[in-house]
Amino acid sequence: MSVDNRPILLVEDDEIDIMTVKRAVKSLKITNPLDVTNNGEEALEYLEENANQLPSIIILDINMPRMNGIEFLNIIKKDHRFLRIPVVVLTTSKEHQDRYESFNLNVAGYMIKPVIFDDFVKVIDIIHRYWSTSKHPD
Repeated sequence: MSVDNRPILLVEDDEIDIMTVKRAVKSLKITNPLDVTNNGEEALEYLEENANQLPSIIILDINMPRMNGIEFLNIIKKDHRFLRIPVVVLTTSKEHQDRYESFNLNVAGYMIKPVIFDDFVKVIDIIHRYWSTSKHPD
């Protein structure tokens, strides 16, 4: 099941969480490629290198080395090329400040990573359903 063939960009530094997202995507039969970068710097490089085919959505962690999710959002939301890519934060951070800053930077959603795999699959399904039914500007 996919809306278009553009990739999903996962920006995540935790290998277990990466594997969990991959398993959830596979179990939901989402056919879009899942591209992974491990921090905001790598994600910016990815966007620059793939400017001709940007991801359909970015799933973003907040707590990462080198450049965290908030720093990444501050950069991409000021760049007209990347401004309209929907970003959903998927993080362990329950900090009010992280949520506040994320929504000030126009994220499409902020979700806490579930511990139980079935709940994780439900969250990925919610993100997929949102992104596949939303009407985005071309």
